[in-house]
Amino acid sequence: MYQSFLKNKKSVASALLATMLALAFTACSQNGGEKAQEQHTEAKPVAYPTASVQYINPEYEISVPGELKPYEQVSVYAKVTGFVKQLYVDRGDRVRKGQLLAVLEAPEMEQQYLSDKSTEQKVYSDYLYAKQAYERLVDASKTTGAVADIELDRAKTAMESAKSAYDASQAGTAHSSQLRQYLRIIAPFDGVITQRNVSVGALAGTGTNTPLFMMAQGSKLRLTLPLPEKHAFSVKQGMSATFTVSSQPGKTFDAILSRTSGLLDQQDRSLTLEFDVDNHAGELQGGDYAQVKLTLQRRAPSHWVQGKSVLHAQSGTYILTLNDKEIKRIPIKEGIRLDTLTEVFGNLSPKDDVILKPSEEIKEGSITE
Repeated sequence: MYQSFLKNKKSVASALLATMLALAFTACSQNGGEKAQEQHTEAKPVAYPTASVQYINPEYEISVPGELKPYEQVSVYAKVTGFVKQLYVDRGDRVRKGQLLAVLEAPEMEQQYLSDKSTEQKVYSDYLYAKQAYERLVDASKTTGAVADIELDRAKTAMESAKSAYDASQAGTAHSSQLRQYLRIIAPFDGVITQRNVSVGALAGTGTNTPLFMMAQGSKLRLTLPLPEKHAFSVKQGMSATFTVSSQPGKTFDAILSRTSGLLDQQDRSLTLEFDVDNHAGELQGGDYAQVKLTLQRRAPSHWVQGKSVLHAQSGTYILTLNDKEIKRIPIKEGIRLDTLTEVFGNLSPKDDVILKPSEEIKEGSITE
């Protein structure tokens, strides 16, 4: 029995030894395989998918917010001080150019006009008397020795002085008459009264800051929108646009570019565009916000690459070119995005091939097969 126990003990020891040897052999085989695989991987050449730079000039669409404003809008003030005598229009009334809106009264202005008119008539009579006296002396001077030359010159000077006084008096009367016309408030253009701020009996004129009326032209509107700086070079005179307003969903309106500011706004770096919109049918109203679609095109071709080939790093924006087995990192500035393409500006050529999936781990320099 003791011998059997010894035999079993030896068998167990042999089994353990065999197991340990097998595990060690397996580990060595795996390590050897991994090293061989690593060596095989290191030896495999690196391949980067590329695409050529495109030098094109495509049309593209953008959507920007805009605002519809009255083509003309004005605050109507009284140029002279007076009390409101009569009002002929109210808020919402449509008026024609030259239509009488209100009448002011200023008695002292009427008295001034009458005084100036009376003075003008007196000065005119003096002028006529001086003129007749001079003409008589001219007739008398035709007889030799009848009139001294000094007397003739004195009469001529008196007539000219009276004529100057009469001209000045006429100007004063015209001034008073013009001020009387300012008591009649008339519409400067065809439009609608949007506000009426006074009532009969109220004091109006230069001493108050409140306008009598607010007027706007609704038959024609201005569609204004700020175009971002990067699109400013794509604007062309006469370009068309379509727009929608939230008050009429699903309906599209057309407009033609009428004018631009010509300079970028220093606050938001945008170019203001204006489109004239015919609104005789009254479908639109000033003050609406609009969503405007523009079809733009650069004035000259530019370089475009696949959007995924642009590398955004902490040090800047780049693309990686692969030409003649050499990788270069080219700093760029992005422009317009169109579907899968991105416009880029930098030291590029249409002959360049760009790595489609760049990363900061890819180093510049030559690559080997």
